[in-house]
This record gives sequence, C-alpha cells and structure tokens, in this order.
Amino acid sequence: MRDPRIKKIAKNLLEYSNNVKKGQHVLIQGHVASKPLLKELVKQTHELGAHPHLELRDDELTRELTLETKEDRLDRIVSWKLNQLRDIDAVISVFAGDNDYELSDVSSDIKMMSAKMMQPVSDEVVGNKQWVLLNYPTASMAQKAKMSTEQFEDFVFDISSVDYAKMASAMQVLKKRMEQTNKVHIKGNGTDLTFSIKGIPAIPCAGECNIPDGEVFTAPVKDSVNGTIQYNAPSPFRGTVFNNVKLTFENGKIIEATADNDIDQLNEIFDTDEGARYVGEFAIGLNPLIKDPMGDILFDEKIDGSFHFTPGKCYEGEADNGNISSIHWDLVCIQRPEYGGGEIYFDDILIRKDGRFVIEELECLNPEHLV
Repeated sequence: MRDPRIKKIAKNLLEYSNNVKKGQHVLIQGHVASKPLLKELVKQTHELGAHPHLELRDDELTRELTLETKEDRLDRIVSWKLNQLRDIDAVISVFAGDNDYELSDVSSDIKMMSAKMMQPVSDEVVGNKQWVLLNYPTASMAQKAKMSTEQFEDFVFDISSVDYAKMASAMQVLKKRMEQTNKVHIKGNGTDLTFSIKGIPAIPCAGECNIPDGEVFTAPVKDSVNGTIQYNAPSPFRGTVFNNVKLTFENGKIIEATADNDIDQLNEIFDTDEGARYVGEFAIGLNPLIKDPMGDILFDEKIDGSFHFTPGKCYEGEADNGNISSIHWDLVCIQRPEYGGGEIYFDDILIRKDGRFVIEELECLNPEHLV
C-alpha cells in the first residue's frame, strides 16, 4: 500500500512547486534510499501526461568517481549535462544520503575544481528551469536530528506537507517591509553587524524551490557589510562540519574567519575565488515546525527564529547584488532565547527580538499563526 503522505508530497512537488503541465519533460534525480518517493513521482508525472526521466545517485560511487577526477572528465560531464538540460522543463532533486562525510577524504583541490567547473550546470537549472529540492528521511538523518527513524520520518512528512500557500500569503508583508528598508542592524551573542539592503528585491520562499521551506531572502549591498557575526548552528561544507564560525567584515569583505575547528580549511573555502569573501544572501527563517539545527542546510536555514548570512554567490536575476562566486554557503544563526537571543533592526526600528516579530504588521509570521 502506498503511504498517503508520500502521495501528497509528490503531488505538491509536481503541481505546486514545479507546476508541471501535460507534455513537459521532468528530470527526477534521487538517491536509491528515496525509492518510494521517486516511484510515486514517476507515477504521478505519467498521470499528468508529462514525461519522467530518472537519475539514481549513490554517494559511495560518487566518491570513487571523484577521488581521482580530472579536469577533462568534468569538462565532458558539464557538456553532457547542459545538453541534457536543454530538453528538460522541470527538475526534482530528492536527497537521501547516508553519510555526510562520504567525500571527506576527497582533496580540497578536487572539490574546489569540481565546484567551479560544475557551476554552469547549477546556473542552468536555477536560472532557466522549474526546480525543487527535497530531503527524504533516512536513518542517518534521524541520527543527526537526535530522533528515532520513525519519529524523524513523521517530522519530515509533516513539514513537507504544510500549507505553503498560506505561508506565501503571510510572507508578503515581510517582503514589502524589507524592500522599504535601507539599513539592517543585527545584534546578538558575538554579533554586531550592519549592512544595507536598499534597492535589492526580497524574495518569499514557500515551497516553490525547497521542501521544507520558509524564508524570505534578499542580499546586502556588496560593500556595505561591517562588523562581526557569530553563527551558532553547525555549518557543514564539502564533508567538514564547522562549529561556531565567526566572521569579521570590513566594507563588505571577510577580513577574519575563525571557528572551533579546521580554521585553515575554513579560510581555504573563503579563498576559493574573489567573491567567496563577500556575501550573496541575507535571509530570515520562519518555518514554525523546524526548531533546532541538525547539520543539514535544507532544514537549518528555515529554522523558526533564525537568519542566515551567506558568503558567496548571490541569486542573479532575483536578489542580485553583483557578487559572483563558485560557492554559496548558507551559515545560520538562531536567535530564540534558548540559543542566546538577539535582535534585528530595520532602519533603527526593532523588527524581531529573540526570534519573534514584535511589530504588529509582521506578527502574522510568528509560529502560532503559520502552523
């Protein structure tokens, strides 16, 4: 018997997130562990009169391919993928990896080369296709979340089935307020940061491209960022998890980067290219059902009472501040009281305190109104 929750998630991905129409071609990518959802996506794609195309993933095989990969191989992969994507209308990616550290012994040089060379493929999907990402529950993810497998499965299915249309409507007031704002000031433990968002659009995200979802993002004016920020959520990147990342900015650029571990590797990331030391995104997280970090950015960047401030590439054509990079690293700070609290000011007006919106027009985005 098919799980009715999987049927609902597949329907949301195809009809709400990607708005798939009859005759379109849908690329469905996923780990083998997510087979129940992949099978349902194929079935419902057929029912819509569209054409499913399937790619299966396995992280152990990816590691073996990546360990000794060369530029010539990556160049051929990019050519193949771009040619494939020209005939695809929508992309659904379902992640269900069982080891976050599977690529930890791949050299940083190969990782950086791969990131740079594969960027055109990512740009083609994000810029020219309907697309959506989803994390499928696995035992390893349940372990990261400190839940039983069954408990975590229920959690993922619940947050994947929220009323995103209702959330999207409520987000419009925050979008309007952000687009009227010049100066942002963020205060908290280890954080005293200022920047401008003047003239840059704010984009509500409510299930169109990510499941789970729940954020409104923009970008800082590139050279306007000054001060220090202390992140308090674990920050995974290419097989390493960094803790308590702290960045100091001067005129937009990261001039100092520290963490509790692997500081040399941390700075290697920010030296990937010129844009890696500038910020491409500022976003406010507000999913009412996601409360604690689990080291998976698709969940963590949506945490209730959080924000993320992202070194690297901006979202060109959406919230474009001109920053170009082969990295885009969402680093998360949670400001609810149990995580140390904090404040966000728009043009010297307190907007959010300790993770809760405190002005009347934005109270609709507090968790009790979005459940």
